[in-house]
Amino acid sequence: MAILDIQIVATSLPTIQSALDIGADQMIWIQTAYLTAEIVAIPLTGFLTARLGMRWLFVSAVAVFTIASVGCSESQTFASLIAWRIVQGFAGGTLIPAVFSAVFLLFPQRSQGIATTIAGVAAVFAPTVGPIVGGWITETYSWHWLFRINVLPGILAAVGAAVTLRGAASNMRSVRTVDAAALTLLAVGLTALQIGLKDAPTDGWLAPNVAALLLGFMVCAVLFVWRTARSGGPLVELRCFKDRNFAIGCALSFILGVGLFGSTYLMPFFLGLVREHDALRIGEIMLVTGIAQLIAAPVAVYLEQRVGARSLTVFGFVLFAAGLLMSTNQTAQTDFAEMLLPQVLRGVATMFCLLPPTRMALGRLSPELVADGSGLFNLMRNLGGAIGLALIDTTIFSRAATYGARIVEELKAGNIETAVRIGIPRDAFLEQLGIPPDEFTQEMIRPLVERQALVEAINDAWLLIGVLTALAVILVFFVRRMPTQNTGDIDGDGVPSR
Repeated sequence: MAILDIQIVATSLPTIQSALDIGADQMIWIQTAYLTAEIVAIPLTGFLTARLGMRWLFVSAVAVFTIASVGCSESQTFASLIAWRIVQGFAGGTLIPAVFSAVFLLFPQRSQGIATTIAGVAAVFAPTVGPIVGGWITETYSWHWLFRINVLPGILAAVGAAVTLRGAASNMRSVRTVDAAALTLLAVGLTALQIGLKDAPTDGWLAPNVAALLLGFMVCAVLFVWRTARSGGPLVELRCFKDRNFAIGCALSFILGVGLFGSTYLMPFFLGLVREHDALRIGEIMLVTGIAQLIAAPVAVYLEQRVGARSLTVFGFVLFAAGLLMSTNQTAQTDFAEMLLPQVLRGVATMFCLLPPTRMALGRLSPELVADGSGLFNLMRNLGGAIGLALIDTTIFSRAATYGARIVEELKAGNIETAVRIGIPRDAFLEQLGIPPDEFTQEMIRPLVERQALVEAINDAWLLIGVLTALAVILVFFVRRMPTQNTGDIDGDGVPSR
């Protein structure tokens, strides 16, 4: 519910804009409000788990998320929609890490692989099916049902958790005081970062407003770490980072966020602006990734219980990087057939990039640190996504202008290959050589130039996140070896140790 909600709403923003008469420059806040509240809530999961217990934290978060969904669906103004999206985002932000911490607190070690897979499939499958679900709901019903579909599963999940989660582990609490100053620093800092990253691609990274926001984030981060280190009952247990595997696992989660968020952003961006597909068709094309994830999930569980986490992580990130880099040669004619294999590789790889690093990061933590660790681990993935999207947008905006100017110069120089590549018939171009183009001809050529420039800029963005993902492999070699779940292999090389 929490992850799917981001994607299905994204596909229907134009419909919501028209219904509530929202300005084009304000539309981004429908998503930014949710994501900002979510990114503030995620690291607080450990604190909230300690105060409420896992059972009542989950029940409360689901209940609030469901109520906020109803509020969103019944909103008549932009302001009320944004207010409910903030509440919804905060509740959703606590749900995601709560599920992953439950894996390590409520399940024996032999079952953690399967439990992680179920949670992981939900986490990565939702962004893939989001476009097709959102497009179908909007076309079949109305935008209000984007939020109303959360009501019934929300009620069932809240009641089900309240009735069934009665064990000691799910109701365990501890005394942790509210550090108002640390909470303020955390909220202000992460909000400044999220808004700064949103504005950076369009306003420029050195623009006064962006620079002020990013500087504010850094100041808040330093003060938050300083205050947390001095606190006897910290708001967030940063001592999780003393475990080397946890720190490396968080770095891998950050890079995975760049690749996951980046690929689920670039595909609809390309298919919508270049191929001019509607939301439903985009969703149908992207469904390949989700199907590959589902097929790979049981294989990943089987191997994760028998092969070392380091080996599987290397395999996953190498395969994911290959899937990203295969998209760097797209043309204006690229469509489903050309996108099939890269999507399959990324879908299969995702499960190997998620399961072993999750166990790597959280499997060695003491029980009292797991909830905090899960919050920080998931926060890093979301931060990776936020920073990755900002870098992608910056790459596209800056490189598209450069490529556009270069294409124009090549056309003026009479480069036939460039003319054919952007879609100008060879004979028509040869007839115009040496003749200054009139206004009509310029208007006919301009969309072709802009489209080709956009394609090449998008390819650069694929290259950026592909290279970053490939570099993640280096981190894996610094991980302390861990035992596999069924073999007693303390070396993590797949060979049982004596």
